[in-house]
Amino acid sequence: MINEYLSSMNEDFDKVVAQLKRELGTIRTGRATPAMLDHVQVEVRAYGASMPINQLASVSAPDARLLVLNPWDKSTIPDIEKGIQSAGMGLNPSNDGQVVRVPIPALTMDRRRDMVKQLGKMAEEARVRARGVRREYNELFKEAEDSKEITEDDLKRALVKVQEGTDACVKLLDSLAHDKEKEVLEG
Repeated sequence: MINEYLSSMNEDFDKVVAQLKRELGTIRTGRATPAMLDHVQVEVRAYGASMPINQLASVSAPDARLLVLNPWDKSTIPDIEKGIQSAGMGLNPSNDGQVVRVPIPALTMDRRRDMVKQLGKMAEEARVRARGVRREYNELFKEAEDSKEITEDDLKRALVKVQEGTDACVKLLDSLAHDKEKEVLEG
């Protein structure tokens, strides 16, 4: 039972790390990456629905300062442009009737500092989620000990394992955030 819980806990920590990686991928670093547009929702008039941009077009980065979107339905080009403009990223797309080009402007130092603050908030939210996982599994083990499913010694060992897992997860989260911060500042 203890090993099952610990295995499940490690999966939960992996989910926390994966979520932070996805969030960090949306932060622009001055280089164009298709992940920058992952969170952009497009209101498509023809379909009467809001959709993620990656369901409307393939996104590629042919060079460090340009994203190219190749829509599967050319009638959605104006909607895609409007969605990118309204995403609050400071991007100005243009199109030639076939593809949408999104030039990525260079970042100012002020904008880089703002992004570092945003990174810090994302990292802290991830650490809070990791501590939530720790709390959840500590409670599970304490309940198991209260109901005599495990001994007091097993409980102590399990709590140490939970703390070790939490420490490893938080260290990885901090490392990911630090690497992204360096990337943003160097641009």
